[in-house]
Order: sequence, then C-alpha cells, then structure tokens
Amino acid sequence: MVSRMISFGLEGIEAFPVAVEVDLNSGLPAFEIVGLGDAAVKESKERVRSAMQNNGFQFPARRITVNLAPADIKKAGPVFDLAILLGLLCCSGNLHRLPPKIAFIGELSLFGEIRPVKGVLPMVLKAREMGLSAIFIPKANAKEVCYIDRIAIFPVASVKEILKILKDEVEAIPLQPIPFQAEAQEEFEVDYADVKGQFIPRRAMEIAAAGGHNLAMSGPPGSGKSMLAKRLPTILPPMTFEEALDCTKVFSVAGKLEGEIRRVRPFRSPHHTSTYVALCGGGAHLTPGELSLAHNGVLFLDELPEFMPQVLDSLRAPLEDNEITIARANGSVTYPCNVMLICAMNPCKCGYLGHPTKKCTCSPGQVQRYRRRVSGPLLDRIDLHVEVPAVSYDELSTKAAGEPSAEIRKRVIAARERQLARYRDESINKNADLTSPMVKKYCPLSPEAERFLKESFDQMDLSARGYYRTLKVARTIADLEGSEQIEFAHVAEALRYRGLDEK
Repeated sequence: MVSRMISFGLEGIEAFPVAVEVDLNSGLPAFEIVGLGDAAVKESKERVRSAMQNNGFQFPARRITVNLAPADIKKAGPVFDLAILLGLLCCSGNLHRLPPKIAFIGELSLFGEIRPVKGVLPMVLKAREMGLSAIFIPKANAKEVCYIDRIAIFPVASVKEILKILKDEVEAIPLQPIPFQAEAQEEFEVDYADVKGQFIPRRAMEIAAAGGHNLAMSGPPGSGKSMLAKRLPTILPPMTFEEALDCTKVFSVAGKLEGEIRRVRPFRSPHHTSTYVALCGGGAHLTPGELSLAHNGVLFLDELPEFMPQVLDSLRAPLEDNEITIARANGSVTYPCNVMLICAMNPCKCGYLGHPTKKCTCSPGQVQRYRRRVSGPLLDRIDLHVEVPAVSYDELSTKAAGEPSAEIRKRVIAARERQLARYRDESINKNADLTSPMVKKYCPLSPEAERFLKESFDQMDLSARGYYRTLKVARTIADLEGSEQIEFAHVAEALRYRGLDEK
C-alpha cells in the first residue's frame, strides 16, 4: 500500500515541493528513506518510530520505503517528519485518505510534539503559489506567517492535535491573517537628536537613507562614527510588505527569526574578526551570512581596515549585483543582499592623523599599509565618503538638541516616494539601484551642472563607476529638494562626497 503527502524543501530562500511517498510492503522488517536526504532526514526513522509508539500506534513490522521526490535534489533537515508519520498512518489503516491539496511540515519529538523548523515562511508562500488549499505547520512558527492570506494555515502543537483535526473530531480553525504594519518611530530607543555637531556627516546619512546609498566615514576615535551609524535605522523609510517578506525569508531560512515577520529594517554589525563564511554565507548547509541577513537594511562594518582584506574584497560583486551565489562541492545557492553598506574607519593605525590637537605616532609607511588594507575597487563602490572630525568642547557642552530623527525621516520618506513614483515601471525602487541606461534616462542635468561635472571628472580622475555613482547621489539630493532636474548645487554636493577613494 502506498500513500503520498506533500511537504517542502529549501533551496536558498526559495521552497520547492517534495512528494513524500510511503510504501508499506511485505518482506523482512526494514525502514528506508531514499531521495538524497542528509543525516537529519535519515534520522527521521527513529523519531517517527518513537512518536508513533508513544501515541498509541503499533509500528508496522513490515518493509517500509519512503521516497522523497524529486530524487535528484538534495533535501536537508527534519521538516519531513510529520509527513512521513502521517503517510505511515494512512498506509497502516490508522488514518483515512487525506485530500490531495494539503501540505505538512514539522519536526517530531519522541513524544509526538511538533517542533518548529527553519524556512516555514517560504514554504507557506510556495504552497499558496501552487494553489494548495491548506498547510499544517508547527505552532511555534505561526507568528512568522500570520500575515499570509489566500491559504488556510493550521498551526498544530502535537500529533494528537493534528489527528483530531484530520479525523474531524474537532473543528479546524485556520490562522486568521492580520494586516501588515511597518515599525513606528516610537519603537527606536536612539535618536539623531543625541548627536552633537557633525552637520556634514548627518547630512551624508540623510542622503544615504534617502537613496539607499553606501557610505564610508573616516575620523579619529570618539568622533561619533559608530553613534551616527547606529542611528541610521531611525531615519530609514518603513519597509513595504514585499520587502518585509523577503527579509523574513532570509531570517527564517537561517533559523534566526524571533517571533513574527520582521517589521524593522535589519541592522547587522559583524565584528572585524568575522570570516568569509560568517560575512558572505556558506558552511556545511550553505546558510546565509551577515551580508544576506542585512537584506533591505544596513550592514555596518566598524573598524573597516581591521577586517581581513580577502573578506572585504569578497563584497565587491554582491554590492553590484544585490545578490550573492555561494558555490561549494555539495551544491550552490543564491541569497539576496540588497544592502546599504556603512563603513567606519580611522585615518591611520593610531587614529590621530590630521587631528587638530593630538599627534599621530604612525610613520608614513604604517599609514600607507593601514590604508591599503581597504582596496580601491571596494571604496569605488561606496557612493558617499565623509570625514567625521573630532567634536569640540563647545559642541559637546551645548544644551541645544540636534535635529530629531523624526524630522529627518519625513524628508527621507518624501524623497523615497518620489523615487517609487518615478520607477513604478522599472524593476527598482531607489536611486542606488539605477543601472547605467537608467542613469541616462532618469538623471537629466542642467547645462551648468553638466559643464561642472565634465570639468570635475578630469580633475578628480573619477572612474566610470565613480561617474555614475556621483550622478545617483546627485539624483537623491535633487529628490530631497523636490527637483526633477539635477542642478549645479546637487552635483557639487555629490562630488564633495567622493574624497576618501581618491586619497
């Protein structure tokens, strides 16, 4: 006797359907799982056996074969436990045949509890895309899919609970979808009003937030670089529902999702000792790294030159493509990584090169070696470069508060709304993602601005990438001022932020 259940596997952040076929046949007692499953899949045999016996069912002393189709795609994790157990119950006559358009995902405990698994959100979305009528998921994963509609979602906590539902002994009540709301301003504990002085860096942060641009800061220790960066989420525009889903998918697959769908843009700040795998992803199960966990948010690299140069250079292509492909002998996956890269660094090893009062103790060779740890091609991919000078006593002691984040955020949201309207027929939604042909189409220059940019291109020895990134930043500055045409002042300010990569 053969039964078939529907479950799901993961490939990157996307799910694919898996037909869990269970065959109960005559022969010597055996339990085999085929279909390219990993160790966690193979160990399902013991979890399923104990769960059946501890819930009052006799485990069939026959030849059991479980096939996970398609058989040529690798499967990982304990997500198929529940489907295998239900298939066995159907084959052994303990459960009637189930409707064909229902999916089951969940790990089993030895007592029959249904434990949470990774990647539930992409699995539920795939089930909806396939036109399935219902899906049973672990109760602990319910919060991450509570915003999904157009499919009946049944969170269950145990085998006994799901069997009562399937046998119509209790009324099945699906999860009721709730409207999505992005984070409120009040949810942030920090504010730009806390920052004293630093007008130019604050302005650069506003431009970066408005256009989604990468930004690098250089300045002595204690000048406020980290403070400025950590307040950036307070002025970023709220996430759309689609952005929140993409973000949550990555966290769900990585097993780092805490509770419901992410409503706040991620802010990831890995330590400078992070390895390539930690930053870009990989490992035995090709899990996403910090770069992908910052998708649709901010990746903050403090003490940039202290990172391993080869780790930093691995960011070059992902910053251009907004995705990263991790290829290993056991397969390859692609993760999204549309991030705002924010970097902070000291001007030299001791940190006081160019300081107005403190003397630098580094030799010219030490300064050069320190700066060479960050390659020119990486700096060329950063749109905004800004110096963060030491703060004076008068600035620190003033009682006047700086401009609050709420006011800055209003301007940022207004600029983003202009971009959304402008790019409604394109595949992008912010200036930082403009391609070269789009720059020509959407970045019209006034005659004066064009003449100035031409002169500056030769004087500053800009690369082709630097030229286009300057235009993107100028486009954002114009959006902040509500101007459709890029004027001289917009180009001049954009060029002001192309300094660090030229030093």
